[in-house]
Amino acid sequence: MTITPFSFTTVSEIHVQWEGSARLGELLAERFDARNLLLVTDRGLIEAGLIAPVQAALTQAGFGVTLFDDVVADPPEAVVRACAEMARSEKIDIVLGLGGGSSLDIAKLVAVMIGSDQDLSTMYGIGNVAGARVPLALVPTTAGTGSEVTNISIITTGETTKMGVVSRQLYADFVLLDASLTVGLPQVHTAATGIDAMVHAIEAYTSKHKKNPLSDALAREALRLLGANLITACQDGTNRAAREAMLLGATLAGQAFSNAPVAAVHALAYPLGGHYHLPHGLTNALMLGPVLRYNATAAAPLYGELADVMGVAGSGDAQARSEAFVRHIEALMDASGAPRRLRDVGVTDNSLSMLARDAMKQTRLLVNNPVEVTEDDALSLYREAF
Repeated sequence: MTITPFSFTTVSEIHVQWEGSARLGELLAERFDARNLLLVTDRGLIEAGLIAPVQAALTQAGFGVTLFDDVVADPPEAVVRACAEMARSEKIDIVLGLGGGSSLDIAKLVAVMIGSDQDLSTMYGIGNVAGARVPLALVPTTAGTGSEVTNISIITTGETTKMGVVSRQLYADFVLLDASLTVGLPQVHTAATGIDAMVHAIEAYTSKHKKNPLSDALAREALRLLGANLITACQDGTNRAAREAMLLGATLAGQAFSNAPVAAVHALAYPLGGHYHLPHGLTNALMLGPVLRYNATAAAPLYGELADVMGVAGSGDAQARSEAFVRHIEALMDASGAPRRLRDVGVTDNSLSMLARDAMKQTRLLVNNPVEVTEDDALSLYREAF
């Protein structure tokens, strides 16, 4: 079989080390000359005591540290602009994002905005960022969005709509994976972010146009790690091996979907996040089952391959293996403790047609789905998830 031409891009360097954040100052000082650092994070992590030791390590290594801790979930444009404003006024020359996907997404954009006159509003879409950025380091505290290794930032524009900036400048220079930072993540967040990462691996593996052998290899290993460790990580958050496997799996899934983009699960999840302010990982988890069953008409052979990767018992043809895969994923989600139906998280049935209308705006994602999704299809999928 010949190889279809493809490109694969990822971050320059990943360092994996349990409790490596205690060495973050030294790790960054060895790699970058810049010393005037902006640390982008959220108040929850400060209150959890995760930021003070990192700040001390940075200061000790000779960095001047400016702290921006106004990050919120589904960050609106105003937060991004405020962060960029602070960075410019403090003459920041290196950005460190430490936190969940929202902190990392803001750090990525601000690293571009610091030295640029380009307005944020003109950056949305694919490949619209002009100019360079300052050095950028990212440290995830969830396993997770994979944002540490993607070229994507998702921002809430207006009241309820989410837009993506996709650009090669958003790939970081340095990523630290320190799974000890994920130990305090509560079960429901561990479940939702872990399922989010599984969605990234599955959607990359079935991506319509840019599926490629490198992304496939990463997606398979990601799903193997995530599937084998999700329940342990949810039930025993202090299990080091499970936490390390989940974080590595989430990062591998991020590398996969950054090059073979995600599709209908995400397209249907974003309106739920926009209108109901539900966490992104949770909205993906709620839509995954219905979309897997819907896509199986085209993706059954690939789902069958993933069943083998995850060690799902049984045999049979592609259709039988595909059905076994979907059942296995749904059983994992049930066991994880994440909410399983839209009605359980406050979504009302009279909003489903509005959500379906909104999902149609996610053309960047829907083109990657193995099966076409119309507005009527979207409504049926929301009804099934309800």
